[in-house]
Amino acid sequence: MIFGLFKRKSGNIAIVERQYALLTAAARQPFLYTDLAVPDTVMGRFEMLSAILILYFRRTRASARTGQEIAQEIVDAFFEDVDHSIRELGVGDAGVPKKMKKFAGMFYGRLESYAAALEQRDGQALAAALLRNFHPDAREGPSMDGLAAYLLATEAALSETPEEVVEAGQLRIPPAGA
Repeated sequence: MIFGLFKRKSGNIAIVERQYALLTAAARQPFLYTDLAVPDTVMGRFEMLSAILILYFRRTRASARTGQEIAQEIVDAFFEDVDHSIRELGVGDAGVPKKMKKFAGMFYGRLESYAAALEQRDGQALAAALLRNFHPDAREGPSMDGLAAYLLATEAALSETPEEVVEAGQLRIPPAGA
């Protein structure tokens, strides 16, 4: 990976690279876009990666210190990746901090709204939050029930993942549509 972040934190480089690659691959599963109403757009991909990362962070919040340190480095990698993408889309250096602040606010807002529904295992509330975020301009968008069910099932599966798998950066997100 090209992230300068990985050069600064040598202890967990391979673990963070491996885990971030697994998480981004999970967010890019074609089934999510073809069958679960995730828009195949820049914002749709941001939303999906955010949702996957939120599940990952919820899993690692109960981890030992090593798992939490890796999770923080993955957050850093995610935002560095967002920064890189913003620049690739042509936003000048002066506009990047403002855009980054907006994306950070979006991410942490989703963390709160999804967490509330996930805590209650409330598929309807989660589907409503997903609809607001994935399809913000649609008065009555597509059903997000399938995506909500997938995220709830994924969180349940991740809770069963042994700690040594998390600390090794080998936590795998179950495939969508399986």
